[in-house]
Amino acid sequence: MNRRKFLAASGAVAVGTSIGGVLAAEQKLDRIGIQLYTLRDQMAEDLPRTLDHVAAIGYDEVEFAGYFDVQPLQVLQHLENSGLKAPSAHLSLEVIRDTPQVAIDVARTIGHDYLVLAWLGPDQRQTIDQYSRHAEVCNRFGEQCRDAGIQFAYHNHEFEFQPIDGVLPMEVLLAETDPELVKFEIDIYWTRVARVDPFEYFDAHPGRFPLCHVKDMATDGSIADVGDGIIDFGTVFAASDQAGMQHYFVERDDPEDSLVTAERSFAAVSALRF
Repeated sequence: MNRRKFLAASGAVAVGTSIGGVLAAEQKLDRIGIQLYTLRDQMAEDLPRTLDHVAAIGYDEVEFAGYFDVQPLQVLQHLENSGLKAPSAHLSLEVIRDTPQVAIDVARTIGHDYLVLAWLGPDQRQTIDQYSRHAEVCNRFGEQCRDAGIQFAYHNHEFEFQPIDGVLPMEVLLAETDPELVKFEIDIYWTRVARVDPFEYFDAHPGRFPLCHVKDMATDGSIADVGDGIIDFGTVFAASDQAGMQHYFVERDDPEDSLVTAERSFAAVSALRF
């Protein structure tokens, strides 16, 4: 597998074929995580039962997107009971900007290694000047996180790769944030939507992408369960050393049956060799 094949795969090659094509290779992921936003319906009903189910599927790690009114010490206890680790959690811009210490205190209690800015709302991404101001907020929060022994990161969608007045917001975020204070969580689905080569960013900013969202794309461009789409994740994972990737979280924003998605996606990622 190579970068050219990865880029050519859009709309042409099913990831199931790609998985079959790399079974003879030598490496596989030593731990697999899931972004719990995928299972938000289950989490809202019963957080501990959902964590137990995730662990029973075989996942090693989870990434939180809210705690559903469960207190941090209780979340920690449920994680310990299930045998899961939670290296990361998503936050809103408002939390990062307005109540940063609360977020850091929660993260330290639960044991998160990363706090991640999840997304920007439409009114927060109209101008390049806004992105420059966001970079300042990210640097400031990143410094607070560093002082607490936590790493801050930014999660991309497609809009960071859409030019505003001829400037790519992603380039602004990368250039105007401190590489030690602000890392990135690369979402491979959204880079594909934006028709961006993620390997160019891995090459230009080595080690800056410690987190990865493993989200597949159907032939019509919609989100699919991992293994049912066209993205060659084996080639992405093979670039982990260059990118700095350490944690890989399955995600689907719109599952018809979230538990089925979790099970099918885990099976597909587990089968990958690269």
